[in-house]
Amino acid sequence: MSNPAWNNSAAFSQTGKGVDFARTSAVMHTATSEQLQQMYEMPAATTAQTDRMSYDDVLMKIAGSFAVLVAFAFVGWQFPVVTIPAAIVGFVLAMVNIFRKQPPLPALILAYAAVEGLFVGGISNMFNYLVEGSVLQAVIGTFIVIGVTLALYSTGKFRPTPKWTKVVVIAMIGYLMFSVVNFILMMTGVTSGMFGLRSVEFMGIPLGAILGVVVILLAAYSLVLDFDNVRVGVERGAPRVYGWSAAFGIMVTVIWLYLEILRLIAILNQR
Repeated sequence: MSNPAWNNSAAFSQTGKGVDFARTSAVMHTATSEQLQQMYEMPAATTAQTDRMSYDDVLMKIAGSFAVLVAFAFVGWQFPVVTIPAAIVGFVLAMVNIFRKQPPLPALILAYAAVEGLFVGGISNMFNYLVEGSVLQAVIGTFIVIGVTLALYSTGKFRPTPKWTKVVVIAMIGYLMFSVVNFILMMTGVTSGMFGLRSVEFMGIPLGAILGVVVILLAAYSLVLDFDNVRVGVERGAPRVYGWSAAFGIMVTVIWLYLEILRLIAILNQR
């Protein structure tokens, strides 16, 4: 939930490629009126020239990351045996990227995209075997949630607040603990359902279906936080390299969202 680019004041105080104000002042004092006029008429420096974050640059980094993820997802689909190893390696890379103190390293983020692509492709193949067509439905559902969330955010109707962010963080921690416990129960054979405790029904509705809807809403709120991080980074002039942090954060959230929708579809069709 926290990105070093947004919390590190030094990240916003850097001057990109650097501006020698002393030299600039000297030039201003020695230049002729014609030279000053030419300098005045020159176009303003772009965010790329000042090495600052921009929306276009962030979008390019996001597009590149997802291109790698999708390419390796095709490989994972063909060889689902890599699913478990990819999940383990992907988790390790995610932790490295999250807790890395230095500015984000593009190679690590692209490596995460590649490994997660293998995982997503492999597990998608498995779910599609259980429920034919579930992957296509999950992809469409993911795009719909992203589109609606982005539309609401861009109109100013959906903005993160400290209070709601705390609630969402607590809910996410609770869901993580539930998932760990459920996984242990499934591995030890305590639960008999295909999805463990998620298969338990309340008034005819699987617990997994109820949780699925709630978690999709949590993921949507996480997307809002990701969008807001990008806005803050651009407005505060964060160094351009932190666009990779934005790409990584959005990628993690979208993968989570897709997997939850995929599981929800499988649980509903299991009935």
